[in-house]
Amino acid sequence: MDEEVIYDLELSVFTALEGKLANMATQKEMDEHLEKVAKSIHPTATKEEVDRVISDARTFGAIDKYLNDDGIEDIMVNNTDNIFVYASEAGEVKLTEKVTSKKELALLISRMKMYNTHSTANRNIFDVHLPNGSRANIVETPLGPDITIRNFKNRAFSVIDLVNAGEMSFAMAGRLWLYSEGLSIRPANILLGGMPAAGKTTLLNALFSFFRPEERIAVIEDTYELNTQTQENCVRLETNVNITMEDLVKNTLRMRPDIIIIGEVRGAEAVDMMTAMNIGKVCMSTIHASTTRDIVTRLEHDPMNVSKDIIPLIDALIVVSRIREGNRYRRRITQVSEISGIETQVLLSDLYKFDYKTHTGSDILPSITYRDALAQLVGHPPTAIIAEEERRAKALEKLNQLGVRDLAGINEFCKEYYDNPGRALEKIGLKSLGTLD
Repeated sequence: MDEEVIYDLELSVFTALEGKLANMATQKEMDEHLEKVAKSIHPTATKEEVDRVISDARTFGAIDKYLNDDGIEDIMVNNTDNIFVYASEAGEVKLTEKVTSKKELALLISRMKMYNTHSTANRNIFDVHLPNGSRANIVETPLGPDITIRNFKNRAFSVIDLVNAGEMSFAMAGRLWLYSEGLSIRPANILLGGMPAAGKTTLLNALFSFFRPEERIAVIEDTYELNTQTQENCVRLETNVNITMEDLVKNTLRMRPDIIIIGEVRGAEAVDMMTAMNIGKVCMSTIHASTTRDIVTRLEHDPMNVSKDIIPLIDALIVVSRIREGNRYRRRITQVSEISGIETQVLLSDLYKFDYKTHTGSDILPSITYRDALAQLVGHPPTAIIAEEERRAKALEKLNQLGVRDLAGINEFCKEYYDNPGRALEKIGLKSLGTLD
């Protein structure tokens, strides 16, 4: 089989199909479409040649095995020079594999562009959702194209996974459960801060296991990253060149959401997010910041310009960081604060801090502002709220011992707990903990 003929055939077919495979539901449908286009472009192509086109369209060459590796977070194809990956344990690693020629690189990119869904005013930049859910960013430069892929995890990390990885304690996980569900009365408005690659989105995704089944969730992202499979009543929205994050945040208020999840807040949509909080919607988002005070500062200034008077609508600020320990990077929750009011500035009550010198964190202090507001709403004393949080922490610890660690498994237990907490606790051998009466 003449490889030059195959190259020309594949490049012409893949180019003709740019953006055409994104909405096809099955591999069979894609294969049939590839065959049809191949025969229309090159009527004299043999069956063997067409089959080769179909087979090659299913793979991404040198990076294929890394796309299916849950330990790989990012893949960076630096033209034909080299390929790096960001591994969860080892950090950035240079691979022995690389794209060996400009032709191979052109073919790789044309394969990816078949799944392009983003309309863009700049034909030199593409964001593509690959079939496995990963997001590829392709930039054409005078020196040639570069590709950066944010790898989609087939199994999203749960809160218990993050505890086992050392990111937090079970006490912290119990606090996050209480924040996320709010005793069905008042979940907390939460901003998760951190620098790039700190694990903000991973932590936000882990909270999905705690949402109640009857809640309607509206998720807004620049590109789909969150795994929302635990929520049946969930609408997913994505920005593009014609629809901004601000547009979508405003529009969600017409969609009757109980909780609005914003992948990342960074601009004018922050005001709309706060407006949603002000009318009783629960909002959760990530934001680039290295401390909880930085989060507040970013909200108050350009380009967000949120009025200081309404920032206390946010209940909890949580910062996650990527920390080097020896020859490895680890992610840690490094600060948790609640907003407790306003004087000359927004007042923050620090409940937890990580010590970078000793690489240890303090015990998480009892919630005060949020706890007291929740206690008043449910008609229980603050001590009962504290006891409920501790009960949930112990339940999560027990689930870990029983091997129930994935998002879906935790979510199923939470549903049982919301329906009948006593029976759910008895089922896992924790009947003696009692319940919130």
